[in-house]
Amino acid sequence: MLAVDLHTFPILTTDRLVLRELRHSDAERVFAMRSDPQVMQHVNRPLAKGIEDASALIDLINSMVAANDAVQWAITLKNKDVFIGLIGFWRIVKEHHYGELGYMLAREHWGKGYISEAIGAVVPFGLRTLDFHRVEAITRPANLASIRALEKNGFVREAHLKQNIFWNGEFHDSLHFGRLAQK
Repeated sequence: MLAVDLHTFPILTTDRLVLRELRHSDAERVFAMRSDPQVMQHVNRPLAKGIEDASALIDLINSMVAANDAVQWAITLKNKDVFIGLIGFWRIVKEHHYGELGYMLAREHWGKGYISEAIGAVVPFGLRTLDFHRVEAITRPANLASIRALEKNGFVREAHLKQNIFWNGEFHDSLHFGRLAQK
């Protein structure tokens, strides 16, 4: 079984980003992102209704990190410590040596390549440092920006599942992507 130890939270940096631990001081920006219908259109979660929802999400994420069951980074711009999104392995399956990647970005930062850049830091961390054998990601067929970011980072489309997600009274398709460790 995979041994994951996140008691010292890993800070990752790229050319333009710092990926750091999520803080309660991020709650207002988390709320703004999670209450934006355009940001949440491909996410099977309800819109945040208040700052309390954002605080509860931060508590949940930090408790999952403390239990070594997940790791989520706050995406911040390198030149200023301001939250612009989330990325991480929201599910770590230790017995099968993989993590499931998830991410979201505040709408005003779309189209700048930040998610692709963050994926380029997080996935190698999962494959090398956490010793994952594979990383998986699931997105909807209409989320073209997500598909491009995954493919740019070496993910391969492995499946198109028809109407496998029931959300908001409708069935939705999902695309499943994977990337294997190079050993």
